[in-house]
This record gives sequence, C-alpha cells and structure tokens, in this order.
Amino acid sequence: MTYRTSHGASHRHAVDGAAAGMATGARAIDPTIWRVLGTPLIAATHPGPLSGMGVAVKDLYAVAGQRVGAGNPAYLAESPVQEHSAPAVQRLLDAGADVIGIARTDEFAYSLAGANAHYGTPPNPRAPRRVPGGSSSGPASAVASTQATIGLGTDTAGSIRIPSAYQGLWGLRTTHGRISREGVHPLSGSFDTVGWMTRDAQTMDAVTQAMLPDRDSATLSGEVAVCVLPSQMVDADVAEAFGRSCDLMRSATLESGRARPDTWDELTLDADMFDGFLDIFSVVRGYEAWRANGGWVRGHFDAIAPDIAQRFRNDAQIGETAYRRGLERLEQSRAMVRSLVGDRVLLMPTAATVAPTLTEQDDPDTAARTRKQTMRLTSLAGIGGLPALTMPIATAQGLPCGVCLIGPAGSDKALVAFGKELRRRLSA
Repeated sequence: MTYRTSHGASHRHAVDGAAAGMATGARAIDPTIWRVLGTPLIAATHPGPLSGMGVAVKDLYAVAGQRVGAGNPAYLAESPVQEHSAPAVQRLLDAGADVIGIARTDEFAYSLAGANAHYGTPPNPRAPRRVPGGSSSGPASAVASTQATIGLGTDTAGSIRIPSAYQGLWGLRTTHGRISREGVHPLSGSFDTVGWMTRDAQTMDAVTQAMLPDRDSATLSGEVAVCVLPSQMVDADVAEAFGRSCDLMRSATLESGRARPDTWDELTLDADMFDGFLDIFSVVRGYEAWRANGGWVRGHFDAIAPDIAQRFRNDAQIGETAYRRGLERLEQSRAMVRSLVGDRVLLMPTAATVAPTLTEQDDPDTAARTRKQTMRLTSLAGIGGLPALTMPIATAQGLPCGVCLIGPAGSDKALVAFGKELRRRLSA
C-alpha cells in the first residue's frame, strides 16, 4: 500500500546516498549513514516547537516521494514510491521539524549490531572502530555525528536502546501501541514500537511532548527500583558504570529533599526469567517476522546477508501451534512484568556490554554471544510492552553505555521528565 502526500509538505533537492563522494551543499554524504539526503528532503509543514531541528528517518518509514528500502538494495528496487509519509513522520513535520534524509538500517531491522552487508557499517562517533548498534544505526550515527538533531527509529528487541547506549545518546522506546505504526515496514507486530534518539535530555523532552500530545495514561509514584542482576549477565565495566551512576543519582535525589530513603530500593532478578523471555521472543517474533517478510524473502534468499537469511530460514520452521502457545506465554509474561514494575521506575543497564569492536563483530561466535547477552536485558521492556528511556553514561575507560529507565505502560512523558530531572540533579 502507498500513502498520499499530505498538504503543505515541501520537497527539496535530494541526493542518493549510494553515490559516494557526492555532496549536497558543502556536506559530503556518508553512504553508510544515509540512503537519501536533502536540503531538506521534506520541509516542516509549518513552524512549531521543533522548528530548526532536522530528522534522520530510519529506512523503514514511508516518506513522501521516496521508497522504503528496509536495508536491502533488492527490496528497495522493487519497493513502490510512497505517496505520503507515515503518521509518525508527519507528526514531526507538523511540529516544525524538517526531514533531512532517510538513514540506514540493519537489513529488515533484524540485527542489533548496526552492520549492513550491502551498504557498510555506519560510524560510531563516540567510540571509533566499534559498531554503532542497530537496527536504528543510521539515525543514531546521524545524531551522534551532529548531522541530525532527531533520529526517528523503531525498537523491537532494543533497536533504539542499543545504538543509543553504544553512541552516548538519549533514546526512547515508547509504550507498545501508543504511536501508530502505519506506514512502517514491520518485523514483529507484537513487539515493534516507534522511538527516537537525541543528544540531550532537553531535546528528548521536546520531541516526546510533540510526538505524544495526549496525556499519559499512567503516573509514576516516585519510587525507584535498581535491578540487581547475576554477574554473568553484564560485563564488569558496564556493571561498575551502572552501579556508580545509580549511587550518584540516588544521592543527588535524596540530598535534594525531594525523596525519602525508602523510595529507592533494589530488585533482584534471576537469569532464568530473562531466558524465558528470550524463548518467547524467538517464537513470537520469529513467526511474525516470517509472516511479514517471508513472501518476499523466500524468492530472494541470495540477495540477503547470510546471517539475516539464516534467521528467516529458522523463522519459516515455526508452526502455528508453537506461535499460539508463544502468544499465550507472552500474555502471561506481559502481565507479570507489568505487575513487577507497578507504578515505579526500574533502573537497569541498557546493554550488557559496551559497543563491540569491528573485529569482534566479524567473529560469528562473539557476535552471537553479544547479541544474546544484550537481548536478555532488552527483553524485559519488550515483553512488558513498556516505555524504556536510555540515559547515556560512560565506563571508567570513557566508553559509552547506558542506564535504562523502565516505567509503567503509558507513562512515556513522565518517564522522560523523570530522567531529565535525574540528569539535572546529577549536573547540579
């Protein structure tokens, strides 16, 4: 299906990012970051709270006058030109932001590393010679390198949160279903969410207010639970950075007189719970990924990177009975996670490791282990369908990582405000 162009959208000169070495204005295009770049690509509908901000849109969203490439050149070649932008894109335009370009994604958004076998790996400006994180890798790199103010992405199993942690950004995965996914190429309807990345808390708050004009359906009690995880789930340098940051945030909050000591607590979680979440993910997301993409993929396996193709081959073997049982387990686990969170904020490391080096990512065993280790952490918000805000921190060695704030369903704006206040108190 294509979508009609909304009134007021203005199309400007656009340059295909595949033409390496070309430039728009004085800025050379990095084709690992951008598929299409404009001046802007689509201008804001009218002035608004996001005026002057440029958006890098993940190549899963319908953008008026452009094709959806989903990170694959063969798919791009067969994709129809979109007649109007996805509602999430349009909401940014209506708030005064300009779409400056379409940014790269991992192939079919089916990875967490950020690498793309067809277009290359976008750079990680905050950690050179390390992966950028995926699948919203292009928008994240565009924001981290200051080529865009806002990165519009999606998050299924961590695709906003991981690149944000790896590149020192703020990133929000919204409550599942709160923002329309119309005009967004799907991976798994049970988990796909709209989200965005910024370089600072102030911009994150402004974008969140514009993207979510309705009131939150849930409030925060002010209580915080710091998740205590088994040591094997998080690398030592990340665990140390997370613990140190939580201690500082707790001290700053208590010293402000705005909270009582009993509002900060610890929550011990075991590895078996996370392993169960991963099992649900593998069945439900896998079945839905094949249902959404299998019609095209089965005739184009030779046009897909081997690791992505293998995931689809595995997905094709998941039967209806297993999927229905997976949905039952998802419903039960979602209720359990939401009860666990309640009306408080959970703090946990965003990713289990810092960004792997490019060499580490080239080793299949290391890459698979890192992917599984990180997905165990990101699965909690995914299974719960909960909003998750990543706040940038750093290890003792100066490498980016993140603290993830998870709140009750529908508390997105309050969660961002809470994170913004935590950062302000830390900086005071």
